[in-house]
Amino acid sequence: MSYGFALITGGTTGIGAAFAKLLPDSTNLLLVARNEEKLAERRAELERPGRTVETVAADLSTTEGRDTLLAKAGGLDIDLLINNAGAGRFSSVLDNDPDDELATVELNVVAPTVLTRALLPGMIERARRDNRRCGLILVSSTTAFQPIPLLTTYSATKSFVLAYGEGLREETRHDPLDLLVLCPNATKTDFSERSGLDLGSLPGADDPMKVAAEGLDQLGKRTVHVVGLGTRMALTPFLIPRRIATSGAGAVMSLLSKVNRLKPRQM
Repeated sequence: MSYGFALITGGTTGIGAAFAKLLPDSTNLLLVARNEEKLAERRAELERPGRTVETVAADLSTTEGRDTLLAKAGGLDIDLLINNAGAGRFSSVLDNDPDDELATVELNVVAPTVLTRALLPGMIERARRDNRRCGLILVSSTTAFQPIPLLTTYSATKSFVLAYGEGLREETRHDPLDLLVLCPNATKTDFSERSGLDLGSLPGADDPMKVAAEGLDQLGKRTVHVVGLGTRMALTPFLIPRRIATSGAGAVMSLLSKVNRLKPRQM
């Protein structure tokens, strides 16, 4: 599948940066992140003769940041939207700062909802006009399949992304749109720096390039793709009573905090 212009949120690090690297030079890029310096580095790295790399420094957990991005994207013929940006805090809900909890919901839930609703109609219209297909990737997580204590709000937002993507796929079944909900396992990204939990050091943690490559490969083939060992977590709620699964997940998370010499963050 060939795309003319891809918008990638969280496009400077981790899975977002991997998507940007893996897309062919024929695909122009609009990268969005908060860090202007990293955006400049990615732009210099990815620009080629005949390829445009645009950047927007914006905090997508705010209305202002989302509006800034949409103003830029509105002038481009985006035909691949990758809603990748996400964040969460490793701690109990009551120990997290209320502003951090709100920011997690705004970034993980509100931002992809707003961007998808604003950009998708034009993407579909242009695809139908040009007799081609457009693409939408929603990056969820294997934590979407059951509650994860100490990552409660994060896992709940990823459950929303999963349900949102599956519902939207059914609603757009007859449109020229390929839609994928990508559910990575623990991945070697800078999530630990933001959340306080070093998931990237866990045995079996995936490389961001692998995750992004599987996402691009599965786009247009299925609606939900669970990466690697994460398939086991995805099956857990169907094999074990939900209350027991949640209790077990809480015990594992508490153990991880000790093994990684990390403590739930007091914000």
